[in-house]
Amino acid sequence: MTASRVAGRRLEILVAVLVVLADQITKAIVRSTIPIYSSVVVIPGVLNFTHVRNSGAAFGILNSVDFPFKATLIAIVATVALVAVAFYAAGLAPQQRAARVGLALVLGGAAGTLLDRILHGSVVDFIDAYWGVYHFWAFNLADSAITIGVAVLILDMLRTTSHASDVL
Repeated sequence: MTASRVAGRRLEILVAVLVVLADQITKAIVRSTIPIYSSVVVIPGVLNFTHVRNSGAAFGILNSVDFPFKATLIAIVATVALVAVAFYAAGLAPQQRAARVGLALVLGGAAGTLLDRILHGSVVDFIDAYWGVYHFWAFNLADSAITIGVAVLILDMLRTTSHASDVL
């Protein structure tokens, strides 16, 4: 990417970097202050911070499965996906700002998760949202950024006549 293209992408780069920083800082705080499998009540009956680790893929898929080189394989798949999304995002037109920001959120979240896999062999999840006995799976800021980024992309597609997919 040329210097002028990078300069034109400052917002997306800033968004992705801020997501990675916020994600890594919150995970470091959780690792240092909440023992594994312990919880801190934030809003009784609704939200806890619970320190868990996910050695699997998204939504805990493969978390309880153990096989040789699992962490390496998941990191390689995540890296390929991250690079593919980055190339796609780099090809978006300047006027597709919502799609570019949505993809920046996805890229920042994916990069934060990939860093955990590379540095720690698993991802720290800690946001434990629930209602009574019904728990959503634990997640983190990277997961939130990915979800919000995808929602932005969907909303952008619904509100415009030209879509990010038109670039292909």
